Amino acid sequence: MKKPSSKIRQEIAKLQEQLKTAETREAERIGRIAVRAGLGDIETDETALQAAFEDLAKRFHAGKPSATARKGTNESGAGRGQPETIATGPASGRLDEA
Repeated sequence: MKKPSSKIRQEIAKLQEQLKTAETREAERIGRIAVRAGLGDIETDETALQAAFEDLAKRFHAGKPSATARKGTNESGAGRGQPETIATGPASGRLDEA
């Protein structure tokens, strides 16, 4: 039995609302982490900041850590128990205030 278009529209609207809620929850989570890491103080345009976040996402997606992976480890086993050092300053795209 086929669904009427009005029913499909209702389902789409419900899914769009669920998507909006999920995106808001994800944005708040990432935002809290970014602020704790000091990213709230960076004065740079959104394009450069988005590019930096995309690079970070690629780094995390490349390793694809499992849900059971321990904090401070990666798939190769390198750096066991040691967090990776993340560069800051002009070379990493951070703009210092004048």
